[in-house]
Amino acid sequence: MNTADLGLPVDVPSTALFTDQYELTMLQAALAAGTAERRSVFEVFTRRLPEGRRYGVVAGTGRVLDAVENFRFDADVLGFLRERKIVDEPTLNWLAGYRFGGDIWGYPEGEVYFPGSPVLRVEGSFAECVLLETVILSILNHDSAIAAAASRMASAAGGRPLIEMGARRTHELAAVAAARAAYVGGFTTTSDLAAGFRYGIPTVGTSAHAFTLLHDHERDAFQAQVTSLGRGTTLLVDTYDVAEAVRLAVEVAGPELGAVRIDSGDLLLVAHRVRQQLDELGATATRIIVTSDLDEYAIASLAAAPVDAYGVGTQLVTGSGHPTCSMVYKLVARAESADPKDPLEAVAKKSTGGKTSIGGRKWAARRLDEHGIADAEVIGVGPVPAELADSQLLVELVKGGQVIAREPLDVVRDRHAAARANLPLSATQLSRGEAVIPTEYV
Repeated sequence: MNTADLGLPVDVPSTALFTDQYELTMLQAALAAGTAERRSVFEVFTRRLPEGRRYGVVAGTGRVLDAVENFRFDADVLGFLRERKIVDEPTLNWLAGYRFGGDIWGYPEGEVYFPGSPVLRVEGSFAECVLLETVILSILNHDSAIAAAASRMASAAGGRPLIEMGARRTHELAAVAAARAAYVGGFTTTSDLAAGFRYGIPTVGTSAHAFTLLHDHERDAFQAQVTSLGRGTTLLVDTYDVAEAVRLAVEVAGPELGAVRIDSGDLLLVAHRVRQQLDELGATATRIIVTSDLDEYAIASLAAAPVDAYGVGTQLVTGSGHPTCSMVYKLVARAESADPKDPLEAVAKKSTGGKTSIGGRKWAARRLDEHGIADAEVIGVGPVPAELADSQLLVELVKGGQVIAREPLDVVRDRHAAARANLPLSATQLSRGEAVIPTEYV
């Protein structure tokens, strides 16, 4: 079944207008100047990690590949551009036949990155590459920010399951992307059905306080839920009095009750009291799920509590205080023509104030120590040193305009877990610090 069959706004027919106007005006001027077809290399990187973060997480690559494929200027889009007089007629004619025909290399999705890491490299004519800048950055900046927050939360959770439940705290389409990025970062399920439908992420959900308030008595609400959903359901026990609700929950569902959810109060104290009460009532297998404005620090503070799973919303979908990664898309090399034999010339703007860039088509490798733990992110232009040849990070994602590297989301999720495990142990500390390994240029 196609998503369009359900009318869900999780796909769009074209991504061509997910861009800034100056991409098109640059194209028009370059076409007129005869420089639009010059062979060019653009790279995506960030100059620094968000304050206090030790590593970044590459997420959204799969969505970038979809966006590149769907970057088409159909009749309605061209009509809009013509009506607004955004570009001239020769440019409109060029856009009508637009198909990205270049190559894209990048860090595999789920991999970690550091300042300067060329997480994506887009190669082709200036014209076809420059148009993709905004949509690529909007996806990678958003998804990587969410995945980084999710990764920190997963580390803090210490193997306990994490439920993504932030759909009501962000834009409806951003919620779907956020659920995907959270899954990459280590979350296990989502409450968002559009994300489950679009990406196959396991979905969960039972009831809110409104369901309890609907009924004349809390017992009636519990009975209705258990009758409908079975004894393995999760009952919300903090609408009125927690201790009384737990007693009623076990009385209604029996010791087979699946779980109870706590959404308010001193979670550390309440979790201990609820665990003791459940055990005394014979519901020793009943799990405790906690929610209520959690972030990685709150999750870490509950490490010693008898909590079985966490539900996270607002802090996750806003990147836990860092909603973007500040990635940029910069021209780093170009030739004087479209001829593939024409040599590439490194280019970079000269700037002060921390906005400097390094020119040249780059490779990246991660150097490991004798224990197989990451020691440095090594970035260079030109030949790759022999000792780093087997540690290169960029893989080919698009070749001649054709996507060649789509992956199941579970593969991406597993890759991130492995990449994080190969970082120094201090990477998982929540205390503020610099990047856990240095970036070295050679």
